[in-house]
Amino acid sequence: GELKFVGAAVGMAIASGLCGLGQGKAVASAAEAVARNPAAGSSIQTLLVLGLAFIESLALFTLVIIFAK
Repeated sequence: GELKFVGAAVGMAIASGLCGLGQGKAVASAAEAVARNPAAGSSIQTLLVLGLAFIESLALFTLVIIFAK
């Protein structure tokens, strides 16, 4: 019944919240790395975008699992 929807909402909330925390830490670390070594900015940006895509995929996988159930 309705408990399934509450569980799905809580699961998505946890996944989204932790995803946001992970992305914030990744961006903060990348900004600090560029501040320390501006010449490496392009390679840091490439790794940052790749890392953010992997982090975001965790939330998207959670959403897919919720809709699959």
